[in-house]
Amino acid sequence: MARVSGAWSWPARRLLLGAGQTAAVVLLVFALTEALPGDAAVALAGDQPDPARIAAIRETLHLDRPAHERLAAWAAGLLHGDLGTSLTSGRPVSSYLADGFGPTLLLAALTLLLLVPLAGGLGVLAARHEGRLADRLISSVTLGVYAVPEFAFGVLLVTVFALRLDWLPPTAVGYGDELLAHPAALVLPVVVLLSRPVCSLARLVRAGMIEALASPYVAQARRYGIPGARIRYAHALPNALAPAAQQLARTVDWLLCGVIVVEALFVIPGLGTVLMNAVAERDVPVIQGLAVVFGCTAVVLNLAVDLATYRLVPRTGVAA
Repeated sequence: MARVSGAWSWPARRLLLGAGQTAAVVLLVFALTEALPGDAAVALAGDQPDPARIAAIRETLHLDRPAHERLAAWAAGLLHGDLGTSLTSGRPVSSYLADGFGPTLLLAALTLLLLVPLAGGLGVLAARHEGRLADRLISSVTLGVYAVPEFAFGVLLVTVFALRLDWLPPTAVGYGDELLAHPAALVLPVVVLLSRPVCSLARLVRAGMIEALASPYVAQARRYGIPGARIRYAHALPNALAPAAQQLARTVDWLLCGVIVVEALFVIPGLGTVLMNAVAERDVPVIQGLAVVFGCTAVVLNLAVDLATYRLVPRTGVAA
Protein backbone atom coordinates (compact mmCIF):
# COMPACT_ATOMS: atom_id res chain seq x y z
CA MET A 1 0.00 0.00 0.00
CA ALA A 2 2.83 2.38 0.84
CA ARG A 3 4.42 1.71 -2.54
CA VAL A 4 1.15 2.52 -4.36
CA SER A 5 0.78 5.69 -2.32
CA GLY A 6 4.33 6.73 -3.21
CA ALA A 7 3.66 6.06 -6.90
CA TRP A 8 0.75 8.52 -6.83
CA SER A 9 2.37 11.15 -4.61
CA TRP A 10 4.46 12.80 -7.33
CA PRO A 11 1.60 13.01 -9.92
CA ALA A 12 -0.66 14.47 -7.21
CA ARG A 13 1.95 17.10 -6.32
CA ARG A 14 2.42 17.90 -10.00
CA LEU A 15 -1.35 18.37 -10.46
CA LEU A 16 -1.47 20.74 -7.48
CA LEU A 17 1.49 22.65 -8.89
CA GLY A 18 -0.31 22.93 -12.23
CA ALA A 19 -3.38 24.38 -10.51
CA GLY A 20 -1.17 26.92 -8.72
CA GLN A 21 0.54 27.85 -11.97
CA THR A 22 -2.83 28.41 -13.63
CA ALA A 23 -3.90 30.76 -10.83
CA ALA A 24 -0.57 32.58 -11.12
CA VAL A 25 -1.11 33.01 -14.87
CA VAL A 26 -4.50 34.66 -14.26
CA LEU A 27 -3.05 37.06 -11.66
CA LEU A 28 -0.01 37.89 -13.79
CA VAL A 29 -2.07 38.59 -16.92
CA PHE A 30 -4.39 40.93 -15.02
CA ALA A 31 -1.47 42.75 -13.36
CA LEU A 32 0.39 43.24 -16.65
CA THR A 33 -2.64 44.54 -18.51
CA GLU A 34 -3.35 46.91 -15.61
CA ALA A 35 0.20 48.22 -15.96
CA LEU A 36 -0.26 49.08 -19.65
CA PRO A 37 0.17 52.81 -20.31
CA GLY A 38 -2.76 54.95 -21.37
CA ASP A 39 -6.49 54.69 -20.76
CA ALA A 40 -8.78 52.43 -22.77
CA ALA A 41 -11.73 54.80 -22.25
CA VAL A 42 -9.74 57.71 -23.71
CA ALA A 43 -8.69 55.57 -26.68
CA LEU A 44 -12.30 54.56 -27.36
CA ALA A 45 -13.60 58.13 -27.02
CA GLY A 46 -11.95 59.25 -30.27
CA ASP A 47 -9.46 61.90 -31.33
CA GLN A 48 -11.21 64.72 -29.45
CA PRO A 49 -12.61 63.02 -26.36
CA ASP A 50 -15.28 64.74 -24.29
CA PRO A 51 -14.80 64.28 -20.50
CA ALA A 52 -18.45 63.30 -20.12
CA ARG A 53 -18.11 60.70 -22.86
CA ILE A 54 -14.95 59.33 -21.26
CA ALA A 55 -16.72 59.04 -17.90
CA ALA A 56 -19.67 57.28 -19.53
CA ILE A 57 -17.37 54.79 -21.25
CA ARG A 58 -15.50 54.12 -18.03
CA GLU A 59 -18.78 53.45 -16.24
CA THR A 60 -20.09 51.21 -19.03
CA LEU A 61 -16.89 49.16 -19.08
CA HIS A 62 -16.65 49.12 -15.26
CA LEU A 63 -13.26 50.82 -15.48
CA ASP A 64 -14.29 53.11 -12.63
CA ARG A 65 -14.38 50.19 -10.20
CA PRO A 66 -11.36 49.29 -8.03
CA ALA A 67 -8.86 46.86 -9.53
CA HIS A 68 -9.55 44.11 -6.98
CA GLU A 69 -13.27 44.17 -7.79
CA ARG A 70 -12.60 43.94 -11.53
CA LEU A 71 -10.14 41.09 -10.90
CA ALA A 72 -12.71 39.18 -8.85
CA ALA A 73 -15.41 39.68 -11.49
CA TRP A 74 -13.07 38.70 -14.31
CA ALA A 75 -11.80 35.59 -12.50
CA ALA A 76 -15.38 34.54 -11.70
CA GLY A 77 -16.24 34.87 -15.39
CA LEU A 78 -13.22 32.75 -16.34
CA LEU A 79 -14.44 29.95 -14.08
CA HIS A 80 -17.67 29.91 -16.11
CA GLY A 81 -15.88 30.10 -19.47
CA ASP A 82 -16.56 33.82 -19.98
CA LEU A 83 -13.40 35.48 -21.31
CA GLY A 84 -14.99 38.92 -21.48
CA THR A 85 -16.21 41.26 -24.20
CA SER A 86 -14.19 43.26 -26.72
CA LEU A 87 -14.02 47.00 -26.02
CA THR A 88 -13.91 47.94 -29.69
CA SER A 89 -16.50 45.65 -31.27
CA GLY A 90 -18.63 44.43 -28.36
CA ARG A 91 -18.12 40.82 -29.48
CA PRO A 92 -17.27 38.08 -26.96
CA VAL A 93 -13.56 37.36 -26.71
CA SER A 94 -14.35 33.69 -27.33
CA SER A 95 -15.50 34.59 -30.84
CA TYR A 96 -12.05 36.07 -31.57
CA LEU A 97 -10.53 32.81 -30.40
CA ALA A 98 -12.89 30.86 -32.64
CA ASP A 99 -11.96 33.01 -35.65
CA GLY A 100 -8.20 32.63 -35.23
CA PHE A 101 -8.03 29.09 -33.88
CA GLY A 102 -8.73 27.33 -37.19
CA PRO A 103 -5.74 28.67 -39.21
CA THR A 104 -3.39 28.34 -36.23
CA LEU A 105 -4.52 24.77 -35.54
CA LEU A 106 -4.07 23.86 -39.21
CA LEU A 107 -0.50 25.18 -39.24
CA ALA A 108 0.27 23.47 -35.91
CA ALA A 109 -1.15 20.12 -37.03
CA LEU A 110 0.75 20.10 -40.32
CA THR A 111 3.97 21.13 -38.58
CA LEU A 112 3.69 18.43 -35.90
CA LEU A 113 2.74 15.80 -38.48
CA LEU A 114 6.10 16.39 -40.17
CA LEU A 115 8.11 17.39 -37.09
CA VAL A 116 7.97 14.20 -35.03
CA PRO A 117 9.09 11.66 -37.68
CA LEU A 118 11.59 14.04 -39.27
CA ALA A 119 13.29 15.07 -36.01
CA GLY A 120 13.20 11.54 -34.62
CA GLY A 121 14.63 10.06 -37.80
CA LEU A 122 17.45 12.60 -38.00
CA GLY A 123 18.31 12.13 -34.33
CA VAL A 124 18.40 8.34 -34.56
CA LEU A 125 20.42 8.47 -37.80
CA ALA A 126 22.99 10.80 -36.25
CA ALA A 127 23.27 8.65 -33.12
CA ARG A 128 23.77 5.45 -35.15
CA HIS A 129 26.66 7.08 -37.03
CA GLU A 130 28.13 8.97 -34.08
CA GLY A 131 31.35 10.76 -35.02
CA ARG A 132 31.08 9.84 -38.70
CA LEU A 133 30.16 11.90 -41.77
CA ALA A 134 26.37 11.55 -41.41
CA ASP A 135 26.51 12.64 -37.76
CA ARG A 136 28.75 15.62 -38.47
CA LEU A 137 26.62 16.68 -41.45
CA ILE A 138 23.31 16.48 -39.53
CA SER A 139 24.80 18.28 -36.49
CA SER A 140 26.29 21.07 -38.62
CA VAL A 141 23.16 21.67 -40.68
CA THR A 142 20.80 21.62 -37.69
CA LEU A 143 23.04 24.01 -35.77
CA GLY A 144 23.27 26.39 -38.72
CA VAL A 145 19.53 26.38 -39.46
CA TYR A 146 18.65 26.83 -35.78
CA ALA A 147 20.79 29.98 -35.65
CA VAL A 148 18.66 31.70 -38.35
CA PRO A 149 15.62 33.63 -36.96
CA GLU A 150 12.22 32.63 -38.33
CA PHE A 151 11.60 36.05 -39.87
CA ALA A 152 14.91 36.09 -41.77
CA PHE A 153 14.45 32.49 -42.93
CA GLY A 154 10.90 33.25 -44.07
CA VAL A 155 11.98 36.33 -46.02
CA LEU A 156 14.72 34.28 -47.69
CA LEU A 157 12.26 31.55 -48.71
CA VAL A 158 9.75 34.07 -50.04
CA THR A 159 12.46 35.86 -52.05
CA VAL A 160 13.75 32.64 -53.64
CA PHE A 161 10.70 30.41 -54.09
CA ALA A 162 7.92 33.00 -54.46
CA LEU A 163 9.42 36.10 -56.04
CA ARG A 164 12.28 34.76 -58.16
CA LEU A 165 11.24 31.21 -59.05
CA ASP A 166 7.48 31.90 -58.80
CA TRP A 167 6.83 28.36 -57.54
CA LEU A 168 4.75 29.24 -54.49
CA PRO A 169 2.50 32.14 -53.39
CA PRO A 170 4.32 34.64 -51.15
CA THR A 171 1.39 35.11 -48.73
CA ALA A 172 -2.03 33.71 -47.91
CA VAL A 173 -3.82 36.94 -48.91
CA GLY A 174 -7.13 36.21 -50.59
CA TYR A 175 -7.50 32.69 -49.23
CA GLY A 176 -9.17 33.66 -45.95
CA ASP A 177 -10.07 30.63 -43.83
CA GLU A 178 -9.89 28.24 -46.81
CA LEU A 179 -6.18 27.57 -46.47
CA LEU A 180 -6.59 23.81 -46.71
CA ALA A 181 -8.07 24.23 -50.19
CA HIS A 182 -4.89 26.03 -51.28
CA PRO A 183 -2.03 23.82 -50.03
CA ALA A 184 0.59 25.76 -51.99
CA ALA A 185 0.03 28.73 -49.65
CA LEU A 186 0.90 26.54 -46.65
CA VAL A 187 4.24 25.21 -47.88
CA LEU A 188 6.44 28.17 -46.97
CA PRO A 189 4.82 28.86 -43.55
CA VAL A 190 5.12 25.19 -42.54
CA VAL A 191 8.75 25.03 -43.66
CA VAL A 192 9.55 28.12 -41.58
CA LEU A 193 7.70 26.69 -38.57
CA LEU A 194 9.57 23.39 -38.93
CA SER A 195 13.04 24.87 -39.27
CA ARG A 196 14.04 25.49 -35.65
CA PRO A 197 11.97 22.80 -33.83
CA VAL A 198 13.35 20.07 -36.10
CA CYS A 199 16.89 21.16 -35.28
CA SER A 200 16.42 21.28 -31.51
CA LEU A 201 14.45 18.03 -31.29
CA ALA A 202 16.85 16.14 -33.56
CA ARG A 203 19.82 17.16 -31.41
CA LEU A 204 17.99 16.14 -28.23
CA VAL A 205 17.02 12.75 -29.68
CA ARG A 206 20.60 12.23 -30.85
CA ALA A 207 22.02 12.97 -27.40
CA GLY A 208 19.42 10.77 -25.70
CA MET A 209 20.02 7.88 -28.12
CA ILE A 210 23.79 8.02 -27.67
CA GLU A 211 23.38 7.93 -23.90
CA ALA A 212 20.81 5.12 -24.05
CA LEU A 213 22.87 3.00 -26.48
CA ALA A 214 25.85 3.26 -24.13
CA SER A 215 23.85 2.17 -21.08
CA PRO A 216 24.38 -1.19 -19.30
CA TYR A 217 20.92 -2.55 -20.14
CA VAL A 218 21.57 -2.11 -23.88
CA ALA A 219 24.91 -3.91 -23.53
CA GLN A 220 23.12 -6.71 -21.70
CA ALA A 221 20.51 -6.90 -24.46
CA ARG A 222 23.26 -7.23 -27.06
CA ARG A 223 24.81 -10.08 -25.09
CA TYR A 224 21.47 -11.87 -25.17
CA GLY A 225 21.51 -11.64 -28.96
CA ILE A 226 18.56 -9.25 -29.35
CA PRO A 227 18.51 -7.73 -32.86
CA GLY A 228 19.97 -4.24 -33.20
CA ALA A 229 16.80 -2.68 -34.59
CA ARG A 230 14.77 -3.95 -31.64
CA ILE A 231 17.37 -2.63 -29.20
CA ARG A 232 17.34 0.80 -30.83
CA TYR A 233 13.60 1.29 -31.21
CA ALA A 234 12.07 -0.84 -28.43
CA HIS A 235 14.61 -0.27 -25.65
CA ALA A 236 16.83 2.75 -26.32
CA LEU A 237 14.44 5.11 -28.10
CA PRO A 238 11.72 5.31 -25.37
CA ASN A 239 14.36 6.38 -22.82
CA ALA A 240 15.90 8.82 -25.30
CA LEU A 241 12.54 10.53 -25.88
CA ALA A 242 12.10 11.75 -22.29
CA PRO A 243 14.15 15.00 -22.71
CA ALA A 244 12.78 15.50 -26.23
CA ALA A 245 9.20 15.26 -24.92
CA GLN A 246 9.68 18.42 -22.84
CA GLN A 247 10.93 20.31 -25.88
CA LEU A 248 8.05 18.95 -27.94
CA ALA A 249 5.56 20.29 -25.37
CA ARG A 250 7.10 23.73 -25.63
CA THR A 251 6.93 23.48 -29.42
CA VAL A 252 3.24 22.52 -29.36
CA ASP A 253 2.55 25.43 -27.01
CA TRP A 254 4.47 27.76 -29.32
CA LEU A 255 2.44 26.56 -32.30
CA LEU A 256 -1.02 26.57 -30.69
CA CYS A 257 -0.55 29.94 -29.06
CA GLY A 258 -0.11 31.66 -32.38
CA VAL A 259 3.22 32.08 -34.09
CA ILE A 260 3.03 35.83 -34.44
CA VAL A 261 6.06 36.34 -36.68
CA VAL A 262 5.10 33.64 -39.18
CA GLU A 263 1.43 34.61 -39.29
CA ALA A 264 2.36 38.26 -39.79
CA LEU A 265 4.90 37.48 -42.50
CA PHE A 266 2.54 35.28 -44.53
CA VAL A 267 -0.65 37.21 -43.61
CA ILE A 268 -2.39 34.23 -42.03
CA PRO A 269 -5.47 35.16 -39.91
CA GLY A 270 -4.56 33.03 -36.87
CA LEU A 271 -4.39 33.69 -33.15
CA GLY A 272 -1.14 35.61 -33.49
CA THR A 273 -2.78 38.05 -35.88
CA VAL A 274 -5.77 38.43 -33.53
CA LEU A 275 -3.38 39.29 -30.68
CA MET A 276 -1.48 41.82 -32.80
CA ASN A 277 -4.71 43.57 -33.80
CA ALA A 278 -5.91 43.65 -30.17
CA VAL A 279 -2.64 45.23 -29.03
CA ALA A 280 -2.82 47.83 -31.82
CA GLU A 281 -6.40 48.75 -30.81
CA ARG A 282 -5.63 48.51 -27.07
CA ASP A 283 -8.49 46.06 -26.69
CA VAL A 284 -7.63 44.96 -23.15
CA PRO A 285 -10.25 42.19 -22.71
CA VAL A 286 -9.12 40.47 -25.91
CA ILE A 287 -5.48 40.74 -24.84
CA GLN A 288 -6.34 39.36 -21.40
CA GLY A 289 -8.42 36.52 -22.79
CA LEU A 290 -5.80 35.45 -25.31
CA ALA A 291 -3.00 35.71 -22.75
CA VAL A 292 -4.90 33.55 -20.26
CA VAL A 293 -5.64 30.93 -22.93
CA PHE A 294 -1.99 30.94 -24.03
CA GLY A 295 -0.71 30.69 -20.46
CA CYS A 296 -3.11 27.94 -19.43
CA THR A 297 -2.30 26.01 -22.62
CA ALA A 298 1.39 26.09 -21.69
CA VAL A 299 0.63 24.87 -18.15
CA VAL A 300 -1.62 22.03 -19.34
CA LEU A 301 0.81 20.85 -22.03
CA ASN A 302 3.77 20.80 -19.67
CA LEU A 303 1.68 19.03 -17.04
CA ALA A 304 0.62 16.39 -19.56
CA VAL A 305 4.20 15.82 -20.71
CA ASP A 306 5.48 15.56 -17.13
CA LEU A 307 2.85 12.95 -16.30
CA ALA A 308 3.51 11.03 -19.53
CA THR A 309 7.26 11.10 -18.93
CA TYR A 310 6.76 9.87 -15.38
CA ARG A 311 4.62 7.05 -16.73
CA LEU A 312 7.22 6.02 -19.31
CA VAL A 313 10.30 6.56 -17.12
CA PRO A 314 9.10 6.53 -13.47
CA ARG A 315 12.54 7.26 -12.05
CA THR A 316 12.33 10.82 -13.46
CA GLY A 317 9.75 11.61 -10.81
CA VAL A 318 12.30 11.07 -8.09
CA ALA A 319 14.53 13.78 -9.45
CA ALA A 320 11.59 16.13 -9.86
